[in-house]
Amino acid sequence: MQNTTIAEASELLRRKEISPVELTMKCLARIEELNPTINAFITVMHDSALAEARAAETEINAGNWRGPLHGIPIGLKDLIDTAGVKTTCGSALFAERVPTEDAYIVQRLKSAGAVLIGKQNMQEFAYGGTSTSSYFGPVRNSCDTDRIAGGSSGGSAAAVATGMCFGAIGTDTGGSVREPAAFCGIVGLKPTYGRVSVRGVFPLSASLDHVGPLCRDVRDTALLLQAIAGYDKLDTTCIDFPVDSYAEKLTETTTRPRVGIVRRPYFDSLDPEIATAIDQALKQISNFAPDISEVDLPATPTAVQAPEVYALHAKSFTTTPDLYLPWIRERLKQAAAIDTVSYIEARQHLDRVRREIDDVFSKVDFLITPTTPVPPITIREALDMSPDPAGELWLRNTRPFNAYGVPTISIPCGFTRADLPIGLQISAPSFSEAKLLSFAFAYEKATNWHKGRIS
Repeated sequence: MQNTTIAEASELLRRKEISPVELTMKCLARIEELNPTINAFITVMHDSALAEARAAETEINAGNWRGPLHGIPIGLKDLIDTAGVKTTCGSALFAERVPTEDAYIVQRLKSAGAVLIGKQNMQEFAYGGTSTSSYFGPVRNSCDTDRIAGGSSGGSAAAVATGMCFGAIGTDTGGSVREPAAFCGIVGLKPTYGRVSVRGVFPLSASLDHVGPLCRDVRDTALLLQAIAGYDKLDTTCIDFPVDSYAEKLTETTTRPRVGIVRRPYFDSLDPEIATAIDQALKQISNFAPDISEVDLPATPTAVQAPEVYALHAKSFTTTPDLYLPWIRERLKQAAAIDTVSYIEARQHLDRVRREIDDVFSKVDFLITPTTPVPPITIREALDMSPDPAGELWLRNTRPFNAYGVPTISIPCGFTRADLPIGLQISAPSFSEAKLLSFAFAYEKATNWHKGRIS
């Protein structure tokens, strides 16, 4: 069942051709088989997952089918609060932290009938893009276990890619959903800023944090987004905006979509094999979206994230610095040096940029770039690299879209000769997730990259 999608499994469950208990047990067996190598899970919620699966089975057998997530095993990045279950953020500081309440999105997933199968490994406090700096050890890429799975939602991406769960919820502050999705050969969506509640999700940078789904294909992404999108009046960053029927609108295409290719700096220092794959993807897109032009995007501020991260950790970092791993310890030292004036100016710049991006989308409907300019590096290289905020080239193309706040997706578009996945990044205007998913779905239908190396 490791290649079965949410949509396919849901139909089998609805027709009672398989039970939620059987489905959950298959995922648990897959975790037992692969997690010792991949290290995607910190906590496996074995007993509660089976209890939720049995409850879902009873409801489905009684004719009370809640929808496409009912009885489907879903994973959670381990900074998403789960009542009574450890939520560690990948850190020794929180190694025994047990929340008393579920995050808002966990409440929504439970209402949809999803089976929550476990908490997934991640970069410590989500501050970095490799998922090697974790108190619980590095996450490994199933395509090459010597290489990173990406981060900070590395465990979530690796778990989905290897069939340990059918979908997962990650967070994205600078690319932490899209970059691991690209590195693991799956789909990752960063919704519009404020589209999905972050209440009960341990923050990294409140001005840039997003919560989003990681799935095997675009349809599953639409189904999972449907469950978590919506207004939460208790979350001050959440925006009250109507939620579309994302899966139902996948086949509704934009009439003569205008596509903008962003060359600078997104195509700079591009790995040759990634460049070839992106060129081929653009040719395929031109078959259903021939109106393609090159556009430039406004510069984004660079001094927002670090001060917000430091403000969150200042007290614990000052009193218990040894509970932080060396990578984040050095990043926090660097963040502490940024002055208040620089932060305020950068935060005002962020507000301007989120208006300026609307001007870009008055000329085009979608923006396209490579998700990452390079393939995943080795774990050894990641562990040895300097924690320089200007580093992590693999996040260069994703970071700006957190500043813009617009919905942005990474979808598979090829493989390197070493069989490492390549991602294509597509963006659309704020709150146009339905159109973005439809456009991505059109590309996915024209290729087979989401099914593996067979196109």
